[in-house]
Amino acid sequence: MAGRSIPPTRPIFAVGHTSYQGLNNPRLTTIGSSAFLTIVAMTIAEPSLEPTPESELAPEHHTPRWVGALAGAAAATTALGVGELVAGFSHTFPSLIPSVGRLFVSETPGSVIRQTIQIFGTNQKPLLLTGITVTTIVLGAVFGVLGIRSRPAGIAGFVGFAVFGGLMALDDPVASNTGAILVAAAAGVAGVGALVILLGIALSTPVPTTAETPTNSHHGRRAFLLASGGVAGLGAVTAVGGQRLQSSNSVEAARAEVDLPMAGSGATATTLVAPSEADLSGGVDGLSSLITPNDQFYLIDTALVPPQVDPAGWSMTVKGMVDTEITLTYDDLLARDLVEEIVTLSCVSNEVGGRLVGNALWQGVPLRELLEEAGADPSASQIVGRSVDGWTAGFPTEILTEDRVAMVAVGMNGEPLPVKHGFPARLVVEGLYGYVSATKWLSEVELTTWEAFDGYWVPRGWSKLGPIKTQSRIDVPGNGPKVAAGVTPIAGVAWAPSRGIDRVEVQVDDGPWVEALMSESIGDGAWRQWMVDWNATPGQHQIRCRATDSTETTQPQDRTTPAPSGATGWHSIEVNVEA
Repeated sequence: MAGRSIPPTRPIFAVGHTSYQGLNNPRLTTIGSSAFLTIVAMTIAEPSLEPTPESELAPEHHTPRWVGALAGAAAATTALGVGELVAGFSHTFPSLIPSVGRLFVSETPGSVIRQTIQIFGTNQKPLLLTGITVTTIVLGAVFGVLGIRSRPAGIAGFVGFAVFGGLMALDDPVASNTGAILVAAAAGVAGVGALVILLGIALSTPVPTTAETPTNSHHGRRAFLLASGGVAGLGAVTAVGGQRLQSSNSVEAARAEVDLPMAGSGATATTLVAPSEADLSGGVDGLSSLITPNDQFYLIDTALVPPQVDPAGWSMTVKGMVDTEITLTYDDLLARDLVEEIVTLSCVSNEVGGRLVGNALWQGVPLRELLEEAGADPSASQIVGRSVDGWTAGFPTEILTEDRVAMVAVGMNGEPLPVKHGFPARLVVEGLYGYVSATKWLSEVELTTWEAFDGYWVPRGWSKLGPIKTQSRIDVPGNGPKVAAGVTPIAGVAWAPSRGIDRVEVQVDDGPWVEALMSESIGDGAWRQWMVDWNATPGQHQIRCRATDSTETTQPQDRTTPAPSGATGWHSIEVNVEA
């Protein structure tokens, strides 16, 4: 497997524990570099840093605040754009906006995060990044207003931006210190330079405030507006260019070079071809497919930007309560006998009837084999997965004593893991919600005790145990549509990973429960499709479903919210049938 080498990054455990050792300290280096470079930019852009004294201006020539606000907003846009451009030079160079976003994610109370997931779903992260961008531009406008009266005050605001962004970038475990410093310094220089130039234009020829103001002042306003628009436009262009450059510098090229072996052979893997009895979706329009395509599989994680992990420089370690710590490269994993298993994964934040669940064919190395090879201590009671970005999850070791799938996955539906789903490797554990098991971008597996460690979400209010609840969902018809009278299908999916679904029942209004036709089971870890033919009569109807797993446990009627251990309740919809 060919790949590109990448410079070593900081150990994940150094996050937040940087020691201060004078000039060798990267945080101090960031502060010093930003300050020095911004002062240089100030000197080059505007030799005179003193604003025109207001006593020398006629009252009607006083610079209005909107001028400073526009200058500051344009300068902030340029700073962000240049930062994005420099971040695109290497996938080890961090983008400042997600770096700041990580602070919000880590410091936000768990209850607030739960509410935002429930309200915004998969749009949560884009909205956060947009909010940070808008806030930065607004604060830039505030610094611009300050800069009208005190140029050093406005400049200090932008220097503070650069320093703060650099400090946040240094806390990115997958970014290099050099990259964090360069991105922050470049953004600081661009922001200060743009601010000084625009304020210089505004203050050298005052912007008019009355119709009687001399013509040359109107020319000054036109020149200022053109300059501000040009600076803001430059920032937007560099931002777009930087994002495109970041995409071109992603690890997709390295991923495309991977030849994923089939389970037990050296041939290239292909997607699963299921027996027709196991897949009902071909006959029911709108029914979820048996295997969820990679681009439709749900995405919920704390990574604002998926870590770009080059497989050529990646390795994972099995450590903790083991006889021998072992380290495996990506090639080491591919050289082993891979297994293929169909497993349904679900997010604990999934509401009743929600879409944060998917069924895929996973290829990987059984976790049980790796722990046995390392010599697992029988007294260990918890398996902890750590991501390259610092995220953690833990689940009981007793999972491995049961007949469940637990693997270090390298493939998803016949191709290498997509970057968003954890490339080059992740954990897949049957029957557990993702927040306690599904570590993406895996870097470590540690064997420890149940009491010794709490995963990322446990201190934030979620249950330490995360078994997936028995659930069913109505896909067809949708909630609230108009349906023609006559025979029409009611169909959906049901899941109870590690137990399997035995049956699904459907009720229309207050009628009897009717057992649905089930697709053939392809394993206890995978969901099953179900369908009922309904003779729809005109009027408003309520349809509900309930599933029973192989232990004869039926999902309860009463609805509960996802927090702290997963939602329960019957999924129900309302349908209007037209004559």
